[in-house]
Amino acid sequence: MEIQTVKKMEKEAIKGSRFDFIRLGIALFFMAVVLTYSFMTTGSVPNNVFLVIAALFGAYMAMNIGANDVANNVGPAVGSKALTMGGAIVIAAIFEAGGALIAGGDVVKTIKKGIIDISAFGGNVDPFIWAMMAALLAAALWLNFATMMKAPVSTTHSIVGGVMGAGIASAGFGIVAWGTMGKIAASWVISPVLGGIIAASFLFAIKKTMIYKTDKVKAATVWVPVFVAIMSWAFITYLTLKGLKKVWPSIIDFLAFLPDTKKPTFMVAAIFGLIVAAAVYLAVKKMVAKKAGSIENSRSGVNMLFTIPLVFAAALLSFAHGANDVANAIGPLAAINDAVISGGISAKAGIPLWVMGVGAIGIATGLALYGPKLIRTVGSEITELDQMRAFSVAMAASITVIIASQLGLPVSSTHIAVGGIFGVGFLREYLESTNIKEEIEHDKEMIVDEKKLLKALNGELKTLEAKEKKKKNDYERIVELYKMIDEEESKIKEAKKQLKSAEKVKYVKRDAIKKIIAAWIITVPAAAVLSAAIYYMIRGIAL
Repeated sequence: MEIQTVKKMEKEAIKGSRFDFIRLGIALFFMAVVLTYSFMTTGSVPNNVFLVIAALFGAYMAMNIGANDVANNVGPAVGSKALTMGGAIVIAAIFEAGGALIAGGDVVKTIKKGIIDISAFGGNVDPFIWAMMAALLAAALWLNFATMMKAPVSTTHSIVGGVMGAGIASAGFGIVAWGTMGKIAASWVISPVLGGIIAASFLFAIKKTMIYKTDKVKAATVWVPVFVAIMSWAFITYLTLKGLKKVWPSIIDFLAFLPDTKKPTFMVAAIFGLIVAAAVYLAVKKMVAKKAGSIENSRSGVNMLFTIPLVFAAALLSFAHGANDVANAIGPLAAINDAVISGGISAKAGIPLWVMGVGAIGIATGLALYGPKLIRTVGSEITELDQMRAFSVAMAASITVIIASQLGLPVSSTHIAVGGIFGVGFLREYLESTNIKEEIEHDKEMIVDEKKLLKALNGELKTLEAKEKKKKNDYERIVELYKMIDEEESKIKEAKKQLKSAEKVKYVKRDAIKKIIAAWIITVPAAAVLSAAIYYMIRGIAL
């Protein structure tokens, strides 16, 4: 039997290692294609070697974004079983790439969030190129390490740390805009706290309006359309603000009645959202009313109504992430391309289609090959999620970004999503704490009663055993007492075990919290130190 078990383990290990080699082979093939294409298309450009190597780093970076960052968009849907892992990967890959290519922006600030002053390079192109290459590679390596450790971290913060570290290595500490860095550090607290509060608030509202009602189906027919409409408003507003910046001039040309602005205003985005929300409300209300007769009057019955909205949420979050974050992540590659082609340094640079393609296809590739690990972590290894909890997290992800952008607060989509998961988990702990306390008190009272009974039985047994002349019924009673004492001791042991487990009930895994928060805190400094080291290495090779 043991030999068979060992053989089975060996077979699984061989199968797993074969799959690892296939994944690595596909990743290397993608990087080789990017390397070849960039070399063939820039052969006549001076210093094209830097651009070719940077393209390779950009491809590696894009795959690591797919492996780590995208998990926040689809993880809750997978954890709640609204989507399968395969379905989530397909949806995320399509919408991430679509968001990047359709609405990813054709101009990006070369220095993410203006954290360093490019004038400090004094017009010297080579140190600038080395710094951007170091930032790309450092951010990618940090994301790779974080993915291996199953820690969801911010792509934006990784790039920020990389740019800061390389900037300091090339031009000293004075190059860094420390006020901007302070705002980024503040987002470590703002993002998860806002996300957690909003997600917990929506989950509590869902419970109060539907789950705590006697007739859950009737309540669901009233409130599910409302919650889905709010989600629709939030996502359309979010997508208009973040995802339509690139194509906004074309939209204005087509819809002449819109205000002539460079990018959509919050008011216009909110009105778009309200129009879509009204249509969604009417459609969902009709759909829920039609299904009401077949819905089970239970929590699971209500839960099923949130499945389809969750699928749409995963798709829309992926599109918005592709539109908003991909361009920022490949900003250093765009900056290097601009510096090599033009021979100068500019604060903004156009993103060629091939650079955007590297980001979009790289993210889809990284997600498909290495994304499942982080998707499982986000979806099920922090706290248990069902559809309504995952829906609340998706709501928090979109609404928090809208609030933060209007208040000028720096936030991270990764921190918001994970903070939302923490929020729904801690709400569960809070709401269940009353029931758990009652169970603990009941168990304690039972243990006291059982101990009193056990003491009485032991006393009776001691008295009977001390009796000199025992009758037949005395012996029968002694045997009965031994059995009763054994039963009472078992009951007390089981009650103590239940009491101990009740006191330990935690719906959010504390080890996961510690690991993730630690990864968040060290992302910027770790990427910065790594970037500085890589910068010195590149400079040493180049000079």
